[in-house]
Amino acid sequence: MSHARLHIESIAAGGDGVARAGSLVVFVPRTAPGDQVDAEIVTHGRFARGAVRRVVSASPLRTDPPCEHYTRDRCGGCQLQHLRYDAQLTAKQRIVRDALQRIGRRDAGEAGDLAVAPSPSPWRYRRKLTLALRRVHGHWIAGLHPYDEPGRVFPLQDCLITDELVVHAWHEVIAAQAELPRARELRGALRRDGAQMVFVLDGGEHWPRSAEFFARVPSLASLWWRGPSGPPVRLHERQEPEATRLPAASFAQVNVEVAAAVRAHALERVLAHEPRTVVDAYAGRGDTALTLAEAGCRVTAIELDEAAAVWSASRLPEGSRSIPARVEDVIATVLPADVVLLNPPRDGVDARVTGVLDSAAPAPRAIVYTSCDAATLSRDLRRMPAWRIASLRSFDMFPQTAHVETVCELIPEHA
Repeated sequence: MSHARLHIESIAAGGDGVARAGSLVVFVPRTAPGDQVDAEIVTHGRFARGAVRRVVSASPLRTDPPCEHYTRDRCGGCQLQHLRYDAQLTAKQRIVRDALQRIGRRDAGEAGDLAVAPSPSPWRYRRKLTLALRRVHGHWIAGLHPYDEPGRVFPLQDCLITDELVVHAWHEVIAAQAELPRARELRGALRRDGAQMVFVLDGGEHWPRSAEFFARVPSLASLWWRGPSGPPVRLHERQEPEATRLPAASFAQVNVEVAAAVRAHALERVLAHEPRTVVDAYAGRGDTALTLAEAGCRVTAIELDEAAAVWSASRLPEGSRSIPARVEDVIATVLPADVVLLNPPRDGVDARVTGVLDSAAPAPRAIVYTSCDAATLSRDLRRMPAWRIASLRSFDMFPQTAHVETVCELIPEHA
């Protein structure tokens, strides 16, 4: 370990400040571009990690983080609360540009204006809160991990980026902790889906008192449990018409307002190519597939989550279909198509998918790729040299964090 005075130059993809100490690149959490800090440095090969001991000169881009957990507990759920919101957007713009150039080997000018569209609500936007539960001295602690101590969990009182109704329901969950399964560790995800509040619990061998738990958490519309193996199963629900039952344990975006803007932009780019056939890969519950089908497209929706795929199939009109499968297992069988939509999880798409798309003949008119990770998007672009960027637009789906949502429209290189 050594000590150094550092000048913070920028923000890295994970949210850390970036500085240089001689030939070393140093990543320093909770710093802002323009900061001068004294830091302890631990070297890891060609880079180093820094821990601030004193801010010598504070950047004008700094602001006081309003969440007590961010400073007191060093909460790792957010990374950028100490930056002004305009500075967060600038940092994310640079994260996208750097990923395209460094990982994707793409000219950032090819993508045009990389400005990040702001979220209408930088606070209280999250409709989902996932917490680790640890049993300590006979009581459950539900919370998050310090960014510099991921093995520890601190008790969460409030989360300022999370919907207040979700936080309230979490307090009900903790009040009913005596009814949870016997285990050392559990993981719970609470999500508001429209008017419904859904709780999914992971862990435990048996849950004999699940009914008592459900009764003591009146905010919940349904309770799901993933036990020792297999997908989550619905254990209890409050009475709800069969026709309105959503596959509530399936993935859904946490920022409803920004998700609507992202989806509208992706649909606009798809329809600009006047497609008759569309493949909607990673289709979720099929909302986008349904909109495209209603616009006259023949849609093939692919979704691994069987409950979501079945729900999608129940709504799609004749001529369109929903396939419950891994995208990489079936993508070659559903082509040709005029447009392919990709909306994968944070890990990006499997190499088999990019391989099929890069060599498809005839090639689709366009690929519209929605990504929540600029690094995996850029990796996948590098795997598809036969495609060039026609447009790229980023959205701040996750304010106060280092994550950014991007919609990238690709067309064949020689189109």
